[in-house]
Amino acid sequence: MLEIIIPLVLLFVIALWKRIPKVGGDIRVALLVAAISSAIISGLNPGETVLAFIDGIDRLSWVIMLSIFGSLYAESQVRLGAMETTLNSLRAAFGNSPKGLIAAIFITLILAGSLLGDAIAAATVIGFLVIHSLTELKLKPEQIGMIILLGASLGSIMPPITQAVFLSASLVGTDPWPVIKLAYITVTIGAAFAIVESFRFVRGRKMPDELMPDKSVFQILKERWKTLIPLIVLIVIVLANTLFNYNIFTEVSFLVAILTPLQDIPIIQGITFQVVSAIIIAFLVSFLFPSVRKETKGVMKSGLAKVSQTVQIQVSAGIMVGVFYASGLIDKVAMMTETLASSMIKLGGAFAMVMVGMLTGSQTTAQSVIVTFLGPMLENLDVDPTLIALGASHIAAAGQNMPPVGLTAFVVCGLIGGILNKKVDPLKVMMLALPNSLYFLIIGLLVWFI
Repeated sequence: MLEIIIPLVLLFVIALWKRIPKVGGDIRVALLVAAISSAIISGLNPGETVLAFIDGIDRLSWVIMLSIFGSLYAESQVRLGAMETTLNSLRAAFGNSPKGLIAAIFITLILAGSLLGDAIAAATVIGFLVIHSLTELKLKPEQIGMIILLGASLGSIMPPITQAVFLSASLVGTDPWPVIKLAYITVTIGAAFAIVESFRFVRGRKMPDELMPDKSVFQILKERWKTLIPLIVLIVIVLANTLFNYNIFTEVSFLVAILTPLQDIPIIQGITFQVVSAIIIAFLVSFLFPSVRKETKGVMKSGLAKVSQTVQIQVSAGIMVGVFYASGLIDKVAMMTETLASSMIKLGGAFAMVMVGMLTGSQTTAQSVIVTFLGPMLENLDVDPTLIALGASHIAAAGQNMPPVGLTAFVVCGLIGGILNKKVDPLKVMMLALPNSLYFLIIGLLVWFI
């Protein structure tokens, strides 16, 4: 029993008690301490422990590679001007009214969040482009914060490049594609809900003349269509597999020859996952353009810096997962739940995930800490693994933006406050976003109880 209790107590105490000197609140340290303590208590020798580390990181390798190359690709698109082209095109298409402008901004934020796989990075990249426009609509700083927060957060769970779903599927050990197909529906509904909900901020207002688009979509695309080439390449590769079951990485002999040997290398094999490979190709295509090629060093440095924290958490989580499986802890926890009521496990697990997400402001942390144990428990209750992964990703996405502590909200408020030179209340921003957070929580619970 102690081999279960001690690692978990250490994990939660270090992760949630920020008053501990130097390590308090550092989820990376919490995950590593839990892993090492479990290895020691379970009697794993150094060799077995190292192998467990490698195995765990390998289990999450495709998520880690998705984060790394997704961030690099997104940074290249910023240098190329693809995100600006997208925003301006959407503004020209929908921006003749305040509601249309809000919809255009939401779609751009969601696209950026999907490409980056990280809400904070998306909020930072696109936030600079949209804050002044939203201010011209006479929106309050907290209302601007809610739009940026929800748009970026929705992007991090929006398929086809969805870090939240890939992470949950990886932790559960199930094929992500059935989960992604369901997430297309649930996340799109959530996005539509967020957009319509935000329309109340501009009810009865007219579009300021200075914000009226001065070019048509056709004119913008005629001038800047080349900046969208890498994005189009990525979309074509992903949708060809999603809609037509055509995977170029198994059909094109040149790519098969490159990727097949990599599939047998632990951790490195993460780049052979289809979406990751597609992102790498789009990233390489970006270097055909001088504006990206001349900024190679900046792209690499900035892209890796933006995703560094997330990747460190993912590697630490992988180490913990590997040790827990090697020590038999996962199986023991799952067996202990056989006498518990099904509803108690589902509600308790959801509550725990929301609390961790709320306190850390991170769906990555919430899933890494909770789903590692909860997934096997729910499988013991005969819950479909696809629905386990779908529910976990949605509940974690709900928790990360709930009051009183949402890291993304604090970052967004700091960004807006710095640009507008005004104080922005992060709690008000999270309260404005609460209806959307509750939507994702409800969806997550519903699919678990089906």
